[in-house]
Amino acid sequence: MNDRLPHERGFHISWDQMHRDARALAWRLDGREWRAILAITRGGLVPAMIVARELDVRTIDTISVKSYKAVGAEAKQGEIQVLKAPDHELMADGEGILVIDDLVDSGRTLEHVRKLYPKAHFATVYAKPKGRPMVQTYVTEVSQDTWIFFPWDMALQYVQPYRGED
Repeated sequence: MNDRLPHERGFHISWDQMHRDARALAWRLDGREWRAILAITRGGLVPAMIVARELDVRTIDTISVKSYKAVGAEAKQGEIQVLKAPDHELMADGEGILVIDDLVDSGRTLEHVRKLYPKAHFATVYAKPKGRPMVQTYVTEVSQDTWIFFPWDMALQYVQPYRGED
């Protein structure tokens, strides 16, 4: 019997797994010439770098979008804010631009960026059902109630087992 609630589901991703999954994303995106990659920071930085290497794309810019705000110990979705915009001349309407993020969850962030660059191609490594319509390419779908633990959010330390004692 599992005493964990559905919202407590966790999907732990190692650095090695992220590298493999980002390379798989690059493989799916191969066959087209990209003018540039637009990484959505912060989560899109690592997969964008790996995809850029694999596809030999040398022009990379970032867009910093904030959609979560801290409310006590929790993160709540708030109003979408662009904290740092990419080079306008490079991006134009998004034609030939590959927009990369680590995850699409609700889809709000990508929906906002899509309005800015409607002709861009949107790709994420992981996708949840609510946000999946916002991306053209992704590698792995996870359930909406799964929390993804990315390697940059984790520390190497002892963790108590779910059941039992040492």
